[in-house]
Amino acid sequence: MKKVLVSLTLIGLLIVPALVLAQAVQAPELEICCGPDSVLYRVMNWLFTILLIVAAIFIIIAAYMFVTAAGDPDKTKTARNFVLYALIGVLVAFGARGLVSLVGTIAGTGGGGGWW
Repeated sequence: MKKVLVSLTLIGLLIVPALVLAQAVQAPELEICCGPDSVLYRVMNWLFTILLIVAAIFIIIAAYMFVTAAGDPDKTKTARNFVLYALIGVLVAFGARGLVSLVGTIAGTGGGGGWW
C-alpha cells in the first residue's frame, strides 16, 4: 500500500506542473450578456476549485490522523485511505477537465469552448 501511495503522489507531482505549463494564457473577454456557456463555465470553475480545497482538507486531516495514530493500525489505514481517495479525486478531476479540453480541440471549438 505504501508503494501505491508513493507512486500516486509522485505521478501527481510530475503531472501537475506539465498541465499548468501547457495552458495557453489568454486575455479575459468582456461579456455584455451571460449566455449558458458562460454560466456553465463559471459553475464548473467554482466546482473544480471547491474540489481542490476539499481534497487539500482531506489530506490535512489524514496527516493529523497519521500523527495521532500512535501506531494503531486501524487509524493508520484510515489515514492512508483518506490520502488515497483525495489523490484519486484530484486525478479524476484533472482528467475530466483535460478530456473536455481534448474533445473540444478535436471538435474544433477551440479547446472545449472555454472549459479550460
